[in-house]
Amino acid sequence: MGKSKVLVVGATGYIGRRIVKASLAQGHTTYVLQRPEIGLDIEKLQMLLSFKKEGAILVEGSFSDHKGLVDAVKKVDVVICTMSGVHFRSHNILLQLKLVEAIKEAGNVKRFLPSEFGMDPSRMEHALEPGNETFDQKMVIRRAIEDANIPFTYVIANCFGGYFAGNLSQFATLVPPRVKVTLYGDGNVKAIFMDEDDVATYTIKTIDDPRTLNKTLYVAPPENILSQRQLVEKWEKLIGRQLEKTSISGQDILAMLKGTDDIGAKAGLGHFYHIFYEGCLTNFDIKEEGHEEASKLYPEVNYTRMEQYLKIYV
Repeated sequence: MGKSKVLVVGATGYIGRRIVKASLAQGHTTYVLQRPEIGLDIEKLQMLLSFKKEGAILVEGSFSDHKGLVDAVKKVDVVICTMSGVHFRSHNILLQLKLVEAIKEAGNVKRFLPSEFGMDPSRMEHALEPGNETFDQKMVIRRAIEDANIPFTYVIANCFGGYFAGNLSQFATLVPPRVKVTLYGDGNVKAIFMDEDDVATYTIKTIDDPRTLNKTLYVAPPENILSQRQLVEKWEKLIGRQLEKTSISGQDILAMLKGTDDIGAKAGLGHFYHIFYEGCLTNFDIKEEGHEEASKLYPEVNYTRMEQYLKIYV
């Protein structure tokens, strides 16, 4: 069998652009949905054209044009959607319902990877408002996929390094502190930190793999399962000095959440609470729940360790 043809929806986004590059790098014929809604966004257009230069095929389609979307889907074997579901950017998870309908009508897709790539929404029924909206909407999409009998893979990528590692998991900044750092509680709750390019590499490896058919893939390589304190120690070793450490309690985080009207901040604080106080990324056994782990399935991938990831910030 040849390699599957892939359609990436949301290709100009944070993870989408990496999915396109990983698909091309692994030898897949790669289509990118070009939506007329980009209007005069020249940066998005130029990114699409850069994909074309690298070998991707641009195909026009819109969520407001069902027939055009079906026609785009019919060109490929696999559809990967990477539309944003975070409150401080755009929040378009439910638009995927139109994509599900197109895939169902087309009838040719052998694998659909919806926009997941974060925490496992099936484990977040208790999530705090308004951050729960992301998980609830992802579950709506999952139910629609499964009700339509569309073959799927759900990719759980945990913490993107750009948002959680490069800043030592500090809230409201993207760069690592050099003097003071705030720890969540004692800083010893384990999370999972990933290089975004590695997430894309693992994602593309799943699409022709029968072991991931109708499964959830956790991207959780063992050396990247770290506490916040361990992450800080890696940074301290790189810069050659200790940071001054303060601690914030879970109750303080919840108070901050209740004390702001900023929806994006409220959602983010809730997610930080679940990750760094509840340990929602690591407080269960992946295999016991019938899921797969990426680094075990694909040991040939030399994934980026966090000490390597942090070096660019020195």
